[in-house]
Amino acid sequence: MQNIVDAYLATWNADAAERERLIAEHWAENITYADPQAEIAGSAALHELIGAVRAQFPDFFFSQYRETDAHHRQLRFSWGLGPEGEEPPIVGFDVVVLDEEGKISDVRGFLDRVPQ
Repeated sequence: MQNIVDAYLATWNADAAERERLIAEHWAENITYADPQAEIAGSAALHELIGAVRAQFPDFFFSQYRETDAHHRQLRFSWGLGPEGEEPPIVGFDVVVLDEEGKISDVRGFLDRVPQ
């Protein structure tokens, strides 16, 4: 399942063209995604959401923060968002569900640490 986490983080860190390719390869077209800041459906909406986050935090990168825990077709992992090579000021975790083809079909995100 680590390959799913790697693809997930790569998608969030990619430029627009690479993000489009990664979404087509690793995410279901009918993806659903919800976190405290957004709730979207569909791969086009995901592409737009990630683009908006990248624009808001242009010098920040997503990285894995803790080990992955997985069973069946679902996994959870903690991530950090911050300057590369530094302790991330924003930390959260996501629960990811895969479809029968092994693509990411649903994400539920939570924020554990956000600067005031």
